[in-house]
Amino acid sequence: MATAAEARAMRRAIALAARGLGHTSPNPVVGCVVLDTGGRVVGEGWHQRAGGPHAEVHALRAAGERARGGTALVTLEPCDHTGRTGPCSQALIAAGISRVHYAVADPTAQATGGAATLAAAGVEAEAGLLADEAEAVNEPWLTAMRRGRPFVLWKFAATLDGRSAAADGTSRWITSAESRADVHRLRAEADAVVVGSGTLRADDPHLAVRDQEGATQPLRIVVDTGATIKPGARVLDGAAPTLIAVAEDAGIAHLPRRPGVETVRLPRAETGLRIPALLAELHGRGVRSVLLEGGPTLAGAFLAADAVDKVVGYLAPVLLGAGPAALADAGITTITQALRLETADVTRLGPDLRITAVPVPVPLSATDPAEEN
Repeated sequence: MATAAEARAMRRAIALAARGLGHTSPNPVVGCVVLDTGGRVVGEGWHQRAGGPHAEVHALRAAGERARGGTALVTLEPCDHTGRTGPCSQALIAAGISRVHYAVADPTAQATGGAATLAAAGVEAEAGLLADEAEAVNEPWLTAMRRGRPFVLWKFAATLDGRSAAADGTSRWITSAESRADVHRLRAEADAVVVGSGTLRADDPHLAVRDQEGATQPLRIVVDTGATIKPGARVLDGAAPTLIAVAEDAGIAHLPRRPGVETVRLPRAETGLRIPALLAELHGRGVRSVLLEGGPTLAGAFLAADAVDKVVGYLAPVLLGAGPAALADAGITTITQALRLETADVTRLGPDLRITAVPVPVPLSATDPAEEN
């Protein structure tokens, strides 16, 4: 049973872990706090970048000899393998830690087993302290590991009547400066930002992060089935790496060849590219989180492929009455097929509302009547 001091330390470890968002891929974000034998904080740290020391190592270095006999609070089960760094389980044992509370078990076959190694060395290891909070901060990585594809957050901006642009195609700016600044926060936390060729033609987005100190620029991805991107597109400017995804049979001789710009061929779907193939390609490249920015056609394709894990909608107190909707065809033809969402958060940003929601899991019996027998 955790003490009040240990619970406070774990909550601090979770806050520390969040500092790594956008910087650690393909690794998870992890935070660690070390308490001495009297329950006082003597060391803390977080995983700051892939290939660098893990959270436990930073915290143990700060604690020094004061860690001996103490307790470590870690947001994720200490790793038990040697990669670019050594196993954290062994580092904790060598430091003389007597007790480890970790919030979430490591779901990967490569790194799991740290708790068992600690227990075999006589270190008390216990899981589950503030597990829900630790899961939330590490949601993208955990989702990617459990599902074998990147976590996908679909972001859209719309008027109160659901329009993403006016009838003439203009859309700058539907939402406020506060909402647009918040989008740059989402970009800074993502490994990749995805748009379709329609959005590229209509808006010529840049997709790089602005006004986020120390941000790592995400991979900019253009889903461009027919390879129609123009040489002057802003996503080709070198401010961040860019990946152009085209159909296997598309001609690409005309595409620009520049440093930081790469083209990948993927199989076609009935319309556009196969979304599972795109996500598999990105997962193989170490992308663990994707920010899907548009437009409505691509968003519909992702939803139809059951490949959206979270939705963030920025709703402006504006009415247009006509113009494209924020979401195009998602394969839903009747109300019983509607994708139900559970609201996780509602926040006011300037005049706008930011609504965060997650898909409600469909019970197995609702999709496979045979399972009811």
